[in-house]
Amino acid sequence: MKIVHFSDTHLGFNDLDVLTSDGINQREADFYKAFDDIVKKIEVIKPNYIIHTGDLFHRSSPSNRAISFALEKFNQLNNLNIPIILIAGNHSTPRTIQAKPILSIFNNFQNIFCAYSCKYEKFEFKDIVFHTIAHLNDENSIYKHLETLENSISKTKKNIMMLHCSVGASFLMSEFGEFVYPKEKEYLFEKMDYVALGHWHGFSKVGKFNNVYYSGSSERTSLGDKRNNKGFILADLTKELKVEFSEIKIRDFISFEIDALTFDEQLNKIEPEKYKGFIIEIIIKNLTVLKSIDISNQQLKQYFNQALQVVVKREFIKEENQVFEDIQAISLKDYFTEFLEDSCSSEEFNRLKLKADELFAKYEENYDDSI
Repeated sequence: MKIVHFSDTHLGFNDLDVLTSDGINQREADFYKAFDDIVKKIEVIKPNYIIHTGDLFHRSSPSNRAISFALEKFNQLNNLNIPIILIAGNHSTPRTIQAKPILSIFNNFQNIFCAYSCKYEKFEFKDIVFHTIAHLNDENSIYKHLETLENSISKTKKNIMMLHCSVGASFLMSEFGEFVYPKEKEYLFEKMDYVALGHWHGFSKVGKFNNVYYSGSSERTSLGDKRNNKGFILADLTKELKVEFSEIKIRDFISFEIDALTFDEQLNKIEPEKYKGFIIEIIIKNLTVLKSIDISNQQLKQYFNQALQVVVKREFIKEENQVFEDIQAISLKDYFTEFLEDSCSSEEFNRLKLKADELFAKYEENYDDSI
């Protein structure tokens, strides 16, 4: 018995002001491609069951494009005549009962079974039972749902638990509405053949449990996700549980750390043509205020002009020897004027000071720039 487990596909996610040739946000298109790649692999594997553990969409009211794409792809999966079980995550669960859950669009699909009602729901087949708890807006209700789940465990069939939450503080995403699975109820994991989790975006085995896994997301929603590979889990329950992570190819991400003391030398060693279409993070370390002024973000973006995005982060050193006398009396205007005087020739200083005085005069009545 083989189960494909994937999660957190966040269809409709978009970022950056970059469009494809079809006029679609490029990052949104990346998420569609990742999803399509997983569907293609499922069509080859032809597992016994397919499960998705939440956040199919990035929002509870996704765009028409995201909905249309999802319907097309799940129609492909539905035609495989394989049971597909979906649960709602915190991103795709409405906050009020007046809004209809987006997963209800699959209600009329013959092979798709959805849990989106903020309660325990069971889907039972001839050889297996899926115990699902979708995202809960009321975190305190988890105990009554777990009690119902425990009373529903089958003694003659495989038992699969599906959740969208954090199991322990290590897997918190620091998002609005997320909740932590109660530690005192972790004994239920040991009664399951497999526990499929959603919410955490990296493929992970949870703690001491050899049957509890996050499949991770299918694409990166933030720069903080740079270390995680993306894909899905193929869980084989034929005999003893075997878990295999299948990676998919997504947009490349690379991070460079550059020391400000040898900035030009280190930057010139990087061959920018190798990183066409990449998302690039540049971390500049050991910066002083004056050195930071010399390094512009625009300069770096021009250097990596074939990259999709260049993000610059600056880490400053503490300049312990720098002393300000009467620091309360120093204004931004005075500080900038001193910088010009130290950095320019006399002729250049006089020209720039007139311009600076003119610009600061426009704001001094409305802003207190004392530091």
